[in-house]
Amino acid sequence: MLITKIYKTEEIDKAADELRKGELIAFPTETVYGLGADATNEQAVKRVYLAKGRPSDNPLIVTVSSFEMMKRYVDDISEDAQKLIHHFWPGSLTLIFKIKPGSLSKAVTGGLETAAFRMPDNSVTRDLIDLAGVPIVGPSANSSGKPSPTTAKHVFHDLEGRIAGIVDDGPTTVGVESTILDMSSEVPAILRPGAVLGEEIEHLLGKKILFDRHKVGKAETPKAPGMKYKHYAPDAQVLIVKHEDWQAALEWAKKRAEHVGVMALKADLGVNLPNNCVFYDLGTDIHTASRRLFAGLRYFDNEQAVNWILAAAFPEKDLGAAYMNRLRKSAGDSFFENSKLS
Repeated sequence: MLITKIYKTEEIDKAADELRKGELIAFPTETVYGLGADATNEQAVKRVYLAKGRPSDNPLIVTVSSFEMMKRYVDDISEDAQKLIHHFWPGSLTLIFKIKPGSLSKAVTGGLETAAFRMPDNSVTRDLIDLAGVPIVGPSANSSGKPSPTTAKHVFHDLEGRIAGIVDDGPTTVGVESTILDMSSEVPAILRPGAVLGEEIEHLLGKKILFDRHKVGKAETPKAPGMKYKHYAPDAQVLIVKHEDWQAALEWAKKRAEHVGVMALKADLGVNLPNNCVFYDLGTDIHTASRRLFAGLRYFDNEQAVNWILAAAFPEKDLGAAYMNRLRKSAGDSFFENSKLS
């Protein structure tokens, strides 16, 4: 069993040395914490799947520190792609490209001829990559299927003893994973919504893009993380509560013999919580709710055990689309419906 070290931001040279040796290092971004390994070291990459318990056909994002680093692996970068990179990088946009044959291991690509690339808006991690001298794979630094980590403490809870270290740069600022845009197809398609909105991309490019919401089949390899397998799920059953259903949901919760978690904006509840309800405040709006979503789910996993979590729904537009994408997956698409619950 490894001793998992916590590195301060001024100690990233030590963390970079571990990456060069083939070890696994969790790193901060503006979205969630990622689990890093040298993307050019196939054995190190395979250890990421083992550490997370992640299916091997679920491709990994390649995290880079510069446009030039990405160009080592990608030949054809269209004018549209260059516009997106110039405008949104560093930032919460992941781009999928066809890669040079044999330039990255199938362990990174899931056996596909494409790979996803991102430059995070976190200078500590970009410096870490520069010091390591190689791109790093960057799936979320959690046990596969669990809520993504937004603090170093979350990472330590899931991966202590499985990875060499964690670079701690405090809580993340966005809280949901990056938007994934497929640039390898004729028409760009969003495969996963995030903080960079489809409308922003369309406005910049001056053209319509696709919003791919199909469910990947059992025999199909997903082009991007989060398209095929169950994600973001705490131990408790999550029920999504629409704004107009809160009173009924809390009446239902009041009748339960056990504690019930409640994740919502205080202003939206409008009533006092029953004594058996444990409240986690999502803040004031969709921006704070997105930032706190995973932390709230983890709170009810790690600190305040409950059997049920009632979580606030938001309109599925703009950032609400990313929030609801994650919440639907954590709940198994289960909404509170009073008539169907005993």
